[in-house]
Amino acid sequence: MSSGHGLGSARRRVASHQAARLALRALYAELALYPKPGLVSLIDNGSHDDMTALTFMRSLFSLRHYFAAICLAGMDAAPFARLKQLGMAAERRMMAATGGVNTHRGAIFGLGMLCAALGRQLARRNAGLAAKVDPASLRAALLDGWGAALAAHTLAAPDGSHGQRAAQLHSASGAREEAALGLPSVFLVGLPALQATLARGGGMHHARIDALFALMAHVSDTNVLHRGGAAGASMVRDRAREFVELGGTRQPDWHARALDTHRLFVRHRLSPGGAADLLAACCLVQAFSVHAWP
Repeated sequence: MSSGHGLGSARRRVASHQAARLALRALYAELALYPKPGLVSLIDNGSHDDMTALTFMRSLFSLRHYFAAICLAGMDAAPFARLKQLGMAAERRMMAATGGVNTHRGAIFGLGMLCAALGRQLARRNAGLAAKVDPASLRAALLDGWGAALAAHTLAAPDGSHGQRAAQLHSASGAREEAALGLPSVFLVGLPALQATLARGGGMHHARIDALFALMAHVSDTNVLHRGGAAGASMVRDRAREFVELGGTRQPDWHARALDTHRLFVRHRLSPGGAADLLAACCLVQAFSVHAWP
């Protein structure tokens, strides 16, 4: 009972494994979604000739222990440096599993921080403090625990990734900036869109489509900027905004519209991978908020 702020070792282990399972399910839900403009799915490879659904499945399998480990680190209120070490090791395993293809780099960072925040929340709750696992408290735990370190991480030297080079060139925000601000695109854009569709009686498939298009309409996606520049980014935002403004999946012809957008993005080799990572994060927060934790 000495570690995890009073959370017993058996419960720590069970909770961390449950968190990891939910994280992998969230990543699989993003992969399986279709039509998903320009992105790899179980149906086709979207705008990619360097990765397939099998590449993503190999990546997913390589991450199965990472999410549990970073959740445990969150229970122990580990410093950001420790979380970063876990993330970098997970990234190396991902690259080894995919033959050097970056499938989940953004998700390793974003979903990893959410798992750490969950661990912090569970530890606080089991130490007798009033702490619910809902979206607002999860975001507060993220910022309370590591907000300052995340802000400093945002200002760190560029790592040479395509996303960071595109962010510098186009003055766009990327995964680092999102995390430093407590994932605002997840909590204030994607998740409300997902929950609004569920609240009106829509299914989870429709909810995820609506969340993805809301995110594409909102975020400055460095993956798109890298592939298509400012013109490509405008195309993605404009098409997504049109879809949202017409009612999203409430439109009778929403599937045809989404599929048409998918084909357009493939023709222009556009792939909103940043929005896809944020969608997976939305799915994870939603799953965390309805799960019965030990």
